[in-house]
Amino acid sequence: MTRQALIAGGGIGALAAALSVARAGWEVRLYEQASAFSEVGAGLQLGPNATRLLQGWGLGQALSQVAAFPEKLCVRSAPSGRELGVLKLGKRSLERYGAPYATVHRGDLHALLLSSVAARAAVHLNLNATVAAYDLTPDGVEMALADGHRVEGDVLIGADGLWSQVRRQGLTDGAAKPVGHLAFRALVRQTDLPAGLRSQFVNVWLGPRLHVVSYPVRAGEMLNVVVIAQGEPPADVENWDHAGLSAEVCAALAGSCAPLLDLIESMPSWRLWALCERAPLTAADQMAFGRVALLGDAAHPMRPYLAQGAGMAIEDAAELGRCLVSVAKPQTDAPLALRRYALQRWERNARVQARAVRNGRIFHATGLLRLGRDMALKLIGQRLLDLPWLYGEGAAAGSTPAQSNGRGTRLSP
Repeated sequence: MTRQALIAGGGIGALAAALSVARAGWEVRLYEQASAFSEVGAGLQLGPNATRLLQGWGLGQALSQVAAFPEKLCVRSAPSGRELGVLKLGKRSLERYGAPYATVHRGDLHALLLSSVAARAAVHLNLNATVAAYDLTPDGVEMALADGHRVEGDVLIGADGLWSQVRRQGLTDGAAKPVGHLAFRALVRQTDLPAGLRSQFVNVWLGPRLHVVSYPVRAGEMLNVVVIAQGEPPADVENWDHAGLSAEVCAALAGSCAPLLDLIESMPSWRLWALCERAPLTAADQMAFGRVALLGDAAHPMRPYLAQGAGMAIEDAAELGRCLVSVAKPQTDAPLALRRYALQRWERNARVQARAVRNGRIFHATGLLRLGRDMALKLIGQRLLDLPWLYGEGAAAGSTPAQSNGRGTRLSP
């Protein structure tokens, strides 16, 4: 019996879902509203929890050709430039977690997933296909497109991002809300930088009400720089890719150390992203309802202070495939499989969402909290920065409700 999954969306999470569900033996029909498959933005970090899954899908070699694999993560004070703590990555990540810590351009990760999906006969990719609504039927789910076409499947996966139409209809819980933090992103070729500013490490500078992250992408040839500062979002937050002015970035970093300012002033241009989020998940029903499931940002948008947005979407996709592989009779088994998927994923996603919020407060701390943070990093930086509960093999199977509140002593950029 043919089992058909409909997927709304065309980003990293949607393509990961298409790959995982196809590997589970389903026919997949994916619908992307844009006229071409592409991924906006710049870089992202992938912890061992995510790279382990990509390797399991046979994408390890492709990832090794486009990603960088930093040897360490270094945390510094933005005002003084002094080193606060170091987390060894590279070989240590492989030995401790069995998979690498990678930094990669979003477009490169998107492209390797797209290449793998497009090579599968069971996956049908559709462009210029905007999802307008869906209806549940006695035998499955019927999705309506904006151009009037209707398609039928056994399940519908909403992987259509922060402003998900699938979520809007299924949960009716309103739109994501601005956080009050602005992310300025820049990308530069390393050879265009002075030698002293080039880096193959993850560098994090913590300052009052802001922090800066830089890391290599494109196999180390380019440097991705992100400045996240507290500030008022623009009026049109749904159109997140705004032209940002260098003067705004420099003003936000006034009082920072000279090396950091030199790096900022060396960026050729900036783009602005207003951060938006939802409150951490509180129940499995927020990730699956009947024959419909949500994945990635459509289900659990999160602040970037744990560097796990893409990682959690990839984990979602892997779990979705594991749950759907056992469906023998879609009419009766599919809703149960999606329910199992949500039960397996919601608490872990909620924990990551809550921890990311907490990290943001610590990263941007002032006063006594800032002094305590810096002292703790100096004394036990490696222990604070490492996250076995997040990176360890088997950790993605879920956490207990008590763990999902985000409390604890660990810190990770």
